[in-house]
Amino acid sequence: MSRSGYTEDCDDNEDQALANLWRAAVERAIGGKRGQAFLREMAAALDAMPVKELITGDIVRGGQVCAIGSVALARNLDVSGLDVEDSAAVGRRFGISRAMACEIAFENDERDEIRGVPYRKETPAERWDRMRAWVRAHLREPE
Repeated sequence: MSRSGYTEDCDDNEDQALANLWRAAVERAIGGKRGQAFLREMAAALDAMPVKELITGDIVRGGQVCAIGSVALARNLDVSGLDVEDSAAVGRRFGISRAMACEIAFENDERDEIRGVPYRKETPAERWDRMRAWVRAHLREPE
């Protein structure tokens, strides 16, 4: 299973209706006060990274981080016992909604795979650039 828990399975109208509800929850989470504060914090954490590279599949691994992990390092937050596939627990630890935790993990780890973009192995530095641009694109107030 992936960290985001996202799947391509939307076989009927009920699945599509649930997918639409989920997307609405993601948009509310990102656009809300708490989500916007987290995105501003993530932007600052990403910018402060001495080596601008992001990993996939984990939050922090051997000093390397994913996008959410950059916030863990900035906060000096211990995430060693956190199940990275439990998006509700990740959300609680970082003070964001489960929907937002899933979306950030998806964007960091598997965005192109599910959206059908021709597969090309992304470098950790390219992932950092893409995630920083994603954060910038979702900030509603000036940085």
